[in-house]
Amino acid sequence: QVQLVESGGGLVQPGGSLRLSCAASGSIFSIYDMGWYHQAPGKERELVARITKGGSTNYADAVKGRFTISRDNAKNTMYLQMNNLKPEDAAVYYCYARIVLNTLAGMDAWGQGTLVTVSL
Repeated sequence: QVQLVESGGGLVQPGGSLRLSCAASGSIFSIYDMGWYHQAPGKERELVARITKGGSTNYADAVKGRFTISRDNAKNTMYLQMNNLKPEDAAVYYCYARIVLNTLAGMDAWGQGTLVTVSL
């Protein structure tokens, strides 16, 4: 079994910061791309940021300059540093990873989601 476990969500006031973590475990040969997605009530799941195995990053326009995605390949862990949070950032944040199971097979994996609330 391959699992992604997220942590770090919570309640923060506008302008505050949170750091999300996503740890992958199981029979993992390697991890290619990873990313953070979020989904607000009544909305579709949207890409927030992504990072390749080599460390190249992309961000949604709404979070550029405020969020930083990173990963530690030795620990199979990804992070999202969220600064200057805005009410519109409030959502459930999901971890995604493309898992390489062996030299011939891979799979998409998702975490259970962690709730981020931004409120006065």
